[in-house]
Amino acid sequence: MAVSALELRPRNAVALMDAALRLCTRNAGVWALTLPGGAAVVAAMLYLAESVRMGWPLVVPSLLLTLAWFLRGLGQGATCHYVQELLLGTQGEPSAWASLKAALGRMPALFIAVAYLLGLNTLVVMVTGGLGYILLQSHGVGYAAVMQGRGSPLKLYGTCSRLLGPARGTALWVRVLMSVQVLAFFNLHIAFNFLLFLGRKLVGVDLTFAERFASLDNGQWLIFLAVTTFALFEPVRAATATLLLVDGRVRQEGLDLLASVQQLPSRDLGRPLPPPGATRGAAMLAVVLGLGLLTAAPAHAQDTEDAKPLAPAEALRRLGEVTEACEASMDEDTAGLYAPLESLGPAEAVKLDRFVRRVERQAFDEEDCDKARATLTQGLTTMGATVDAQARADARAAAARAKDILARPEFAEAAPKAEKDAPEPAVPPETPGWWQRFIDWLGAQLKKLFEREPAEPRQETAQPFLTGASLANVLVVVLVTLTLAVLGVVLLRALNRDKRRAGAEGVQVSTVDASTLAGDAHHALSRPPEGWAHLADELAARGAYREAVRSLYLALLSRLHRDGAILYDETLSNWDYLSQFRGRAEWKAPFRELTRRFDFAWYGNLPVGVDGYREFRALTEPLLAAPARPEVAGA
Repeated sequence: MAVSALELRPRNAVALMDAALRLCTRNAGVWALTLPGGAAVVAAMLYLAESVRMGWPLVVPSLLLTLAWFLRGLGQGATCHYVQELLLGTQGEPSAWASLKAALGRMPALFIAVAYLLGLNTLVVMVTGGLGYILLQSHGVGYAAVMQGRGSPLKLYGTCSRLLGPARGTALWVRVLMSVQVLAFFNLHIAFNFLLFLGRKLVGVDLTFAERFASLDNGQWLIFLAVTTFALFEPVRAATATLLLVDGRVRQEGLDLLASVQQLPSRDLGRPLPPPGATRGAAMLAVVLGLGLLTAAPAHAQDTEDAKPLAPAEALRRLGEVTEACEASMDEDTAGLYAPLESLGPAEAVKLDRFVRRVERQAFDEEDCDKARATLTQGLTTMGATVDAQARADARAAAARAKDILARPEFAEAAPKAEKDAPEPAVPPETPGWWQRFIDWLGAQLKKLFEREPAEPRQETAQPFLTGASLANVLVVVLVTLTLAVLGVVLLRALNRDKRRAGAEGVQVSTVDASTLAGDAHHALSRPPEGWAHLADELAARGAYREAVRSLYLALLSRLHRDGAILYDETLSNWDYLSQFRGRAEWKAPFRELTRRFDFAWYGNLPVGVDGYREFRALTEPLLAAPARPEVAGA
């Protein structure tokens, strides 16, 4: 299956994190799909913390947190699908609605993955003290793997490990780099306190209680910062998970295979080739042998199918017929050799059948009684030795079984009773091992953690009309309301992006002076599109097809820049131009195909012939020959 050039280079952990951050900062779709679940988790966690502090029943807060967590898993699956379509474009133009529909189609599997990952992470953190959460890294791409429909959700860890392949080490370092959330946690705390400081100094509002609430010794404030930081990094998690799966696919199917092929030794061109006659003779011999095997196979299969084990009585009868046919008195020498035939087991029936057929063939078909007599004597001697070996093996098995039976407790001899007067030796207490000591320590810590402190008796005092707790509740409600408002704005912007793009005016494009770029042969704007196309034809006429393909692609970039479809910049890659494409909708598919072919030809060093150049020219011609749009004034 063909893949885009974006996948043809394995990335390290730093490059993947950088790509994920740039994707999240430049695209509003990932925020529109992850913010609902993140906001729901923040609100449910604050409600649960407040219920614990006030001593309210925890049934409803726990249920709301569970529903919020499942909503978060649905958003993660939709975001992974959106990022995959944004990178690979397998189903056309990516959109938030299409990704949300795809996640709803896989909702049962996503919910199973949510429960699986929550249970696995909880178990790993409790058993390993948090160390295994970093070492076991494959399940970090669980939602992206579920959206690809690979494997069973109940075997999610194995499926993720198989999809990552050699990229499991990269996933470990990506998880280590995600510890940057600690810095984001403290940055949020510092930024909020700085805003309070500005409000107090510039506006003159008394925010003493708000500053006291937003302090690190307040548990509710720490919970708010933790869940907010977690929600803000939700798009990065989905983007890195999808990029890791793409990186694992690249490492398994991309450049690693190409590098292995390139490292193979080249064929010795000086070795003489076989003569044509010898080659034809060998080919005819292979055909004849193949036809012979094909014709003999059915008969052999039929013989094998019809063959049945031979009974010892039937074997004795047929061997007796052979003896009579040879007109020899073989009873004197071989009478004692016939006795072991009755003791042969079912496993030896096939061998006995082959032996009887061999003796009959020598006696009747070949009419060689001496040879048949010798074969009969030798075979009967071998069968006798086989029967003796089986008897010895059966005897050893019976003895071993008897020993096992006698070794049972009911057959053991009773130990002599010790004298009553003799004091029993004191057994020193066994020192517990390190594992038991660790389990005891962990149990004591968990007991201390979940034990409630005895409530102090409260004194009934007159409550003021405006208290600090009421202000804190109002502050929490305001923060949640602002979060929901920002979420609504981002959702509207993401879902109405296509409408704004359709109603937008022409793109303002600023070009560089042509005289400045005249000497730069690598800049697409140094020539007009017609100049690049003419240069491509000249290069193709000289046989330089790779350079001709590059000139045609530069002509295409120059044309798209002049029409305002892209903003040409030497610091951007070809796929950046594709992701920022603002031209005609029918041009995007051929532009994507031309970009893929150019990357394979120019950066992948694939050979380009005259047919490849003609195909590239045929794809480029409609875009270059289309009527140009009037350039924006001032461009």
